[in-house]
Amino acid sequence: MAGIDANDTIYQFDSSRNYNPWPNLERITAPVMWVNSADDFINPRNFDYPQRAIARMPNARFRLIPESAETRGHGTHTSAHFWKQDLLDLLQRSEG
Repeated sequence: MAGIDANDTIYQFDSSRNYNPWPNLERITAPVMWVNSADDFINPRNFDYPQRAIARMPNARFRLIPESAETRGHGTHTSAHFWKQDLLDLLQRSEG
C-alpha cells in the first residue's frame, strides 16, 4: 500500500460515481457474464436489478453463487473455482 497515491484511489472511485448504464442496456449485445455471491455486502442478494437488467440484455447471463463456508462476500470474485464454468460458457458463446 505504500506505493499507492490516495488521490488516485479517490479519482478511481469518483470516476464511476455517476455512471449509469441503465437507459441503454438493450444496446449491449456482446455476451456478458454477471456473477455475484449471495453474501456480497456491496451487491446484496436481495436487490432485484440483476434480474431486471438481464431481461433487457439478450446475451447476458446472471448467476448467484450460494453463500457457503467457502464464499468470502464481495471477495468471492477472486476465487475462480466459483465462476470458472461461467467463464468457459462465456468464451464459448463469444466464439465466432
